[in-house]
Amino acid sequence: MNQQELKDFLDEKVTQYNTLDFIDSDPVQIPHRYSTKEDIEISGFLAATIAWGNRKMIINNANKMMTLMGNSPFDFIMNSSEDDLTRFDGFVHRTFNSDDLKFFIKSLRNIYQNHHGLEHVFHHYQADDSMQEAISQFKKIFFELNHLPRTTKHVSDPLNNSAAKRINMWLRWMIRKDQQGVDLGIWNTISPSKLSCPLDVHSGNVARKLGILTRKQNDAKALKELDTKLREMDATDPVKYDFALFGLGVFEGF
Repeated sequence: MNQQELKDFLDEKVTQYNTLDFIDSDPVQIPHRYSTKEDIEISGFLAATIAWGNRKMIINNANKMMTLMGNSPFDFIMNSSEDDLTRFDGFVHRTFNSDDLKFFIKSLRNIYQNHHGLEHVFHHYQADDSMQEAISQFKKIFFELNHLPRTTKHVSDPLNNSAAKRINMWLRWMIRKDQQGVDLGIWNTISPSKLSCPLDVHSGNVARKLGILTRKQNDAKALKELDTKLREMDATDPVKYDFALFGLGVFEGF
């Protein structure tokens, strides 16, 4: 395929998979259950944090986190006591456990109390053409409270050569203005043109087969290469192609 044929093919796949039906089998369904900004961004962040492994398990455990917070995540984060956090004892999703979740609650409270909220952090540190520096700065702020060293692995840093798949996916949910209603687009201070594709095994393999990614590792260098190609196809909404790459990989076994 030449460049135009490839773009036409991927645009067609975006139309096929960027539909409301996508929500039913994806963790993005978790923030869709809420109507207030803070509940949407918190539930989305926590769901994205555990978004690796079996998708059904991801959704089930994200639901469990919401239930443990009384299905009011912002209220719980801002008003819970130390005793309230004991309800998370025994929670585990793969390597993310109750100690990690308890710290996440405290750190999110700190961000709302002392850093003007999640959107403000990313808005403040955004670059002209990327959110990767902002993700790195977010991680520094997130772990400015005392924490267990083990917990830091659950927030990626692109400046340490991570593709930061889960945070990039969450940012897509929060920032992308989706006419089809899958991505929520509740943050208005950051342009969707700065977003990066959530690069994982599926999207990476499909991108290599299509010739838009040559690097073998799914790391920050590969993400930059893929971003460049996707921006050439759509400079204003490059991450819409995540639906095409993901759909081809997961649903079609491309």
